[in-house]
Amino acid sequence: MTHIVSVCLLVAGLFGAGLHNAIAGSATQSSFVRWGYPRWWGRLTGGLEIVSAVLIALPASRVVGLVLGAAIILAAVLTVVRHREFSHLVPLGVFATLMALAGTLS
Repeated sequence: MTHIVSVCLLVAGLFGAGLHNAIAGSATQSSFVRWGYPRWWGRLTGGLEIVSAVLIALPASRVVGLVLGAAIILAAVLTVVRHREFSHLVPLGVFATLMALAGTLS
């Protein structure tokens, strides 16, 4: 049961974060620029988050989706730590925890 819940929450969270980054309002674009990325980087990140969510949702590709998702979260953690924006670590920690649960219970 924990496995199903963690996978569903992870898929929903990654898909939602992906949509948020892919739509990339001015505040989102400004954050990526502030962190040293080009303005379009949020769209790329959002697309990868959505792809990761879809891969995790499908049992046959779940491991690939978890690896991609983990790479995205690791890059995000390194970015926010480097720029000392620690408030972003809480949601990233939730994603990391859900990925660990989904990965270990698979």
